[in-house]
This record gives sequence, C-alpha cells and structure tokens, in this order.
Amino acid sequence: MGAAFAAIAQRRDAFTQVVLADVALERARAAAERLGEPDRFAASREQLVELIRRVAPDAVLNACDPRFNEPIFAAAFDARVTYLDMAMTLSHAHPERPYELPGEMLGDRQLAQHERWQQAGLLALVGIGVEPGLSDIFARHAAEELFSNIREVGVRDGADLVVEGYEFAPTFSIWTTIEECLNPPLIWERERGFYTTAPFSEPEVFVFPEGIGPVECVNVEHEEVVLIPRWVACERVTFKYGLGQEFIDVLQTLHKLGLDSTEPVSVRGTKVAPRDVVAAALPDPATLGERMSGRTCAGTWVTGTGIDGQPRSTYLYHVVDNETTMREYASQAVVWQTAVNPAVALELLDRGDWEGAGVLGPEAFAPGPFLALLAEYGSPHGQVELEPS
Repeated sequence: MGAAFAAIAQRRDAFTQVVLADVALERARAAAERLGEPDRFAASREQLVELIRRVAPDAVLNACDPRFNEPIFAAAFDARVTYLDMAMTLSHAHPERPYELPGEMLGDRQLAQHERWQQAGLLALVGIGVEPGLSDIFARHAAEELFSNIREVGVRDGADLVVEGYEFAPTFSIWTTIEECLNPPLIWERERGFYTTAPFSEPEVFVFPEGIGPVECVNVEHEEVVLIPRWVACERVTFKYGLGQEFIDVLQTLHKLGLDSTEPVSVRGTKVAPRDVVAAALPDPATLGERMSGRTCAGTWVTGTGIDGQPRSTYLYHVVDNETTMREYASQAVVWQTAVNPAVALELLDRGDWEGAGVLGPEAFAPGPFLALLAEYGSPHGQVELEPS
C-alpha cells in the first residue's frame, strides 16, 4: 500500500519529499528505488518518534496493517504531526452475545482520543482509504447535494476481478480479510443503535455498474458503520461486500479448522499463529497485478427522499480497471484504489481546503473539493440512479 501511494504521489508536485519506513528495510528501499528519485523518496526503519522528529514531515500516513495502528497513531501525537490511516483499530467481539451486541468496535481506541488530539490542535484523519474513505465522502456528498432525507446509507463493494493461475488468491491482505469477514458484522440504526449479526448475513444481489453486473453481497464488519452516523443524518448504515460463495466457503472452512486464529500454537517447538501461516501460504496480493484482469467497484448506495421531495435511490461509485493501474502505476487495482485517496486528502490538507483538529473520519470534511481533485487525478467517480423501493 505504501509503495502504491508513493507511485501516485510521485506524479503530484504537492509531494516534495516522501520517506518510506518499514520494519523490513529492504521493502521500503525497494519501493523507493523503483521510483528513481532518491532525493525525493527515501527509505528508513528508525524508531518512529525519532524518525518523525528528524524528518519533520507535514504528515504521517500509516499504510500498515491495522494491528500496528496504535503505536503509529501514538508516535504521530507525541511528535505533534498530522496523522492519516486507511483502516482503524481492530474490534473485539462481545464476550457473551457476539451476534447481537457489539463489544469493542472498530476505531474505538482512536475515537476515544478525539478530545486529546483536538486540545493539542492536531488532526488524525482516520479511515481515508476507499472503504472506509471515499465511501464516507460519498455519503456526505449525498446528504449535502442529493437528498433532503436519508433512509439508509449502504456501502456496497463488488468486482469482476480474476487471478490467473490460482484457485484461491485474495486481492487484498488475507489477514485483514479474515478479520473483517469472520468478525460479527456491525449495523447501525437510529432507533436501535449499534448491533451485530452473524457473518455473511442478509445476502442480497446488487447490480454493479459499468458492466460488472450482479454480485451477491453479504454483511461484513467495516468502519463506515461506525463513522458515517457521526456526521451524516440518516436512519440506517450497513456495509455489504461481494465475496462470492467460494470465498465464503473458504473462510468458513478456515474458521471451522481454527486456522483464522491469531493465538499462537506450538508447531515442532515453534510458536506460530494459524492465521499467519495461512497468510504466508497464499500469494502476496501486491504481486498479483500481472495475473489479474477485471475491475473493482467501491460505492455507497443511498436511499431516501431527494431534494425534489420524491423518493430517490442513488449509487455513487468508483471503478478502477486493473489493466490501467498496472500499465500506469505498476500497482494492482485493489491496492491502487485504496492508496489514491490519502494522496488526494493530503493535497487538500496541504492547500487548506480541508482542515480540522481531533480524531475525524472523512465524512467530517467537505466532499466537493475531494471529488473534484480525484477527477483531476484521472479517476473520477460515477453515479447511477436506481429504482426507489
């Protein structure tokens, strides 16, 4: 993800210097060397606070697995620098009623520090990928420009991507995919508040635009359900992902066998987490681009009453073609679609179009400048009107 962001930032004059940091220096160095601008893109693995204070950046973009959010989030605060991430701190299921009540929700540990960041005059822009991120911006745009009253904000994600040569090859981090797909999905309703259901619940067929077509989508845990109700007036928020039955079957099998567990077990005297073994056995998603074909679609389906007082059902979306991102950026589509959004957000913060203090999600900011700059990046969003139900 960090390498994809750097390739996007390289084409934008707003980014004068980017330091790529990683626990494995060779990964950061390889990403920097591939860009061919050593004075502009450097690599490091020094301690975070020390590194931030030495480099004195305008912002820290956390492109790591969300397991590492807390130390990076804390380091940015200690160094008094703007922080961004694309996924929030992990959830923990309710110990007794996991499929009815939420326990610790996604992002709770970060959102709980809102006042601390606000009082320090610092901004933590959390969840600024594509989902969460652009999906939240779509919700805010719909509330401001398209609807007078919103019944439901439903994020819907689907694709027609194919990976040649593999029977099973996730196009995103399998560790994170297992986490969000096997955790109890979260739903928010104004009258009921937050509640959870069983994984893969409430299947529905959603017809995705631009030829992708119908895909069965199911409830999945995701940050939008936590973030959107904080700023967008609506009655219900859901997130559904088009996984496909084969993918669901694999995830359910991993769960039955305990291979989704993050608790280490002893294997020939070595402690190893089963989920880490699964991740190590599968291909690295970042290396699959040359074998992939097709498109990925992220979007927000909004229903309610339009500004004309009539029933309205609108899907705001962003489609990315893998052939295009590989040809132009050497990044596969799913990764590129996520990484472009923090690049846009950083430009908006740099020029003052976005500003704020505290721990805020993307829906807290004006959507217009973001959507306009995303189009300037050569990747505009789309909009289709659906039949109101």
